[in-house]
Amino acid sequence: MGESVSRGVLEASNMDKVLDMFAKRQRRLILFTLQDGATKHESDFVFRGTDSTDDPHLQLIHTHLPKLAEAGYIEWHRETGEVSKGPRYDEIEPLLDLIDNHADELPSNWP
Repeated sequence: MGESVSRGVLEASNMDKVLDMFAKRQRRLILFTLQDGATKHESDFVFRGTDSTDDPHLQLIHTHLPKLAEAGYIEWHRETGEVSKGPRYDEIEPLLDLIDNHADELPSNWP
C-alpha cells in the first residue's frame, strides 16, 4: 500500500468516529458478535471483565448500545431489547474483517 493511500485512510473524516467505537472492549465485542447477521438480545452483550468496574448491564444500556445506535452501526429496540446490524454497519465491517483475519499475527500479549 502506498504512502498516499495509507495517509488518505488515516486522515479520512470518519476515522476518528470509527476508532472511537472500537475504543472500548464491550463495543468491539458487540460489533463482532453481530457479524453473523443474526438479531441478538441485549442480554447477549453483558460481558464480564469489561473495561469498567461499573455494572456491565448499566454500562451497556446507558453507554455502549446508545453510542453504537446513534452512529448507525446497530439497531437497538429498547422496548424488546433486540439488537441487530444498523444501516451503517457496512462502514465498519472491513475493519472487523481485517482484525479477525489477522488476529493470529498479533503478539500473544496484545492488549
